Amino acid sequence: MKVIESIAEMRQLRQQLREPVGFVPTMGYLHKGHMSLVRQARNENKSVVVSIFVNPTQFGPKEDFKGYPRDTQRDLAMLEAVTDIVFMPSVAEMYPEGFDSRVEVGEITGRLEGASRPGHFRGVTTVVAKLFNIVQPTKAYFGQKDAQQAVIIKKMAADLDMNLEVVTCPTVREPDGLAMSSRNTYLNPEERRAAAVIYGSLKLAQERWSEGERNADRIRKEMTELIEKEPLADIDYISIADAESLEELDRVEPPALVSMAVRIGKTRLIDNMVLE
Repeated sequence: MKVIESIAEMRQLRQQLREPVGFVPTMGYLHKGHMSLVRQARNENKSVVVSIFVNPTQFGPKEDFKGYPRDTQRDLAMLEAVTDIVFMPSVAEMYPEGFDSRVEVGEITGRLEGASRPGHFRGVTTVVAKLFNIVQPTKAYFGQKDAQQAVIIKKMAADLDMNLEVVTCPTVREPDGLAMSSRNTYLNPEERRAAAVIYGSLKLAQERWSEGERNADRIRKEMTELIEKEPLADIDYISIADAESLEELDRVEPPALVSMAVRIGKTRLIDNMVLE
């Protein structure tokens, strides 16, 4: 495994990799969810590249960029056996002085996470477009936990004729259902217990759907009532939307994306489930 920091060296080494090339972009502080993406990339490609870059442009002014968890040595130890190249550029390498370009996808970025975090997806699409240009992967792997991000990246790749396949992989969960996330480390033991209500509300939606309920407002209402029973939980949004357009639904028709953002204490967590 080679660890490189410069774009020029990444491009040079890219020419030596065996095709096809799988790529997993991350912000580091890896967990089993990230590693499931890396393993799928390993299974489906001759070469694997993983990037570790905490991207400042996708964090809002009051968000946790400086405090975002980092543990580079641990990350590299986890990747050693399954990765050919780890690309770890600095902020100055990715955004040199005078950098003034953006990649922006349209309407779907203004919904859900985009409505709560203005400018977030502009930062995501810009850095991912740069990484795609640098790494030139055959396939790129993203987690279903960040469902809106995956939809947006797929649209960007299609709209801009990027020569790669965007693969969405299943969410990896803790035993109580909580989606694995680097931000779970912010939770104290009481908050960690309370966070299980997020998955509980998704399971409730799935149960109502399975029982034949198709009224989206009724399902949202029951999910809201369940979460509000947890005193440490504060709902940002609960959505039942078309899984591709992300437009809110009145009647639940598959595939429907049930998604939410909930604060547990000071930690904002997201999760989702597709009804199909």
